[in-house]
Amino acid sequence: MKIAKIVSSNSHIDYIGRVIDELDTNEPPNAGDYGFAEFVSLQFGSDDVVGVIYDSKLVNPEYASYGPRLSPKPGLQNFTPDFINEQGILIGILLLGTIDVTGIAAHGVPKRIVPPGQDVSSMDAAAIKRFHEDESGSVQMHYYSQVVSHAGLLAVPLLESIIENLLRSCSGADGQRLGLLKQTLTWQRTMGGMKL
Repeated sequence: MKIAKIVSSNSHIDYIGRVIDELDTNEPPNAGDYGFAEFVSLQFGSDDVVGVIYDSKLVNPEYASYGPRLSPKPGLQNFTPDFINEQGILIGILLLGTIDVTGIAAHGVPKRIVPPGQDVSSMDAAAIKRFHEDESGSVQMHYYSQVVSHAGLLAVPLLESIIENLLRSCSGADGQRLGLLKQTLTWQRTMGGMKL
């Protein structure tokens, strides 16, 4: 499902998307489709660039406009048919890797530059699982350092959310490894917050 369009970037792997609304489509996404730690894909031909939503920002230029209005907001559509709704939701998308045409996932910095206007779509559970499996079917998270270095203060909560979601479909050795990684992150967050 299409949830946003790319409008800007902060770096080669840190992009900003504007969530589409009722002016863009008859069926806009609901809030759960573009929440924190949701995986998204940006399709380039047969390849997909995979990212994760790590931040959000509300845009509301009307908040600072204290001037008189000619008519109430619903009436503005009739009075000014070219009225543009400038309120919106921006989401920060951190690119994590790619899935090629054969379904093989590669974690790391994608080579492609994402153009403005590129559609951003939500990923289903099967695609997310495929992105995190290596050739032997084991879970991989080779983008870990990428998240730590680019997501700032949201890096640990983001990684914890990703691990929690992956744990739902993992068992055995993969579940134990992810559980240990989550415990380590929790310990780091707890000890990092203490002031001596």
